[in-house]
Amino acid sequence: MEYDIAFIGGGLANSLAAYRLKQIRPDVKFLIIEKNRTLGGDHTWSFHDTDVSPASHDWLHPFVVAKWAQQEVHFPAFRRTLDVGYNVIKSHRLHEIAGDVLEENVLLGKTVEHLARNQIILSDGTQINAHSVLDGRGWKPNSELVLAYQKFVGLEVELKNPHQQNKPVIMDATVPQIDGYRFIYILPWDERRLLIEDTYYSPNSSLDQDQISDRITQYAEDNGWEIETIVDIEKGVLPIILGGDIQSIWRTNTNDIGLSGLAAVNFNFTTGYSLPDAVRFAESISSIENFEAKHLHEFTRDYSMDLWKRGQFNQLLNRLLFKAALTPEERVNIFQRFYRLSENLICRFYAGISTHYDKIRILSGKPPVSLLRAIRCIPSQSAYD
Repeated sequence: MEYDIAFIGGGLANSLAAYRLKQIRPDVKFLIIEKNRTLGGDHTWSFHDTDVSPASHDWLHPFVVAKWAQQEVHFPAFRRTLDVGYNVIKSHRLHEIAGDVLEENVLLGKTVEHLARNQIILSDGTQINAHSVLDGRGWKPNSELVLAYQKFVGLEVELKNPHQQNKPVIMDATVPQIDGYRFIYILPWDERRLLIEDTYYSPNSSLDQDQISDRITQYAEDNGWEIETIVDIEKGVLPIILGGDIQSIWRTNTNDIGLSGLAAVNFNFTTGYSLPDAVRFAESISSIENFEAKHLHEFTRDYSMDLWKRGQFNQLLNRLLFKAALTPEERVNIFQRFYRLSENLICRFYAGISTHYDKIRILSGKPPVSLLRAIRCIPSQSAYD
């Protein structure tokens, strides 16, 4: 069978795009090829109510496993509750819901051996033909992008006693500052079960799972939480974009193969949140009329370039964090100052729709870092600076 589009990789971006395409365009013939036995891997994705439109909420709702009306941030100088809804999607629900809808459109447990603009050859020799190919197999190293990293280890734990934490803590920066900027992220699944995630904004990508797991255990003890069972462990290293040449990704892609998700740098460059852009990308894919290879390649390239252009301000903020803030206190102060701003501004920032006034407000006032160092961060940074 010849397909209109072949999705390579069944991660968040491709799974949501295929799911939405099935709903809106049942006439389009497509196939998802995923090397693992499930879609979505082993991940937790979160988003604020204001990150996506009400219409997006309607079709995204079946994937949500937990929702809270509020969220908290903790800093040395203050604590704050944000009256903004917070939602979580888990990979097992993504597999369950998308798998039920996509059914025969999914090929699991198959590895791609060769990829061309109209043809996929699997490791078992199976040949699949498609008018276009969309490669969403995750982040690919690129020497022409200037990067730092957001890295984390998360333990989902069952406690011996109730924890009394009734809302998510999206950032607890009261912990000792180690390896860049450190904070704890907490999701309370039920009265005794928590996800405790230890996160670092760091200039390096190294991740010591055992050491960080010990820090999480210590954090639980400091809060009076006695861990009975570790239910699951999640870890990851995400790119944080400081600058570089986005066109380098597309110059090396000469076979008219479209890119999606992290492979196309489709995420919030500062927060690392990928779900809002995955939702918008899914809705954009469902509007395409022409699924020929060249057209899909150009569509995904233009989408990625537009996101890069809109993310220039985030890149500046990242340079301030990693290049201008030289001490743990300065880095904490950058975030501490941001979370004192208006709730609506914070929401627009997470959604990637900051206004010009928002940007001025974020940068105005007494700078939490050296003014001279901050000014040096303003020019766009290349990989060779």
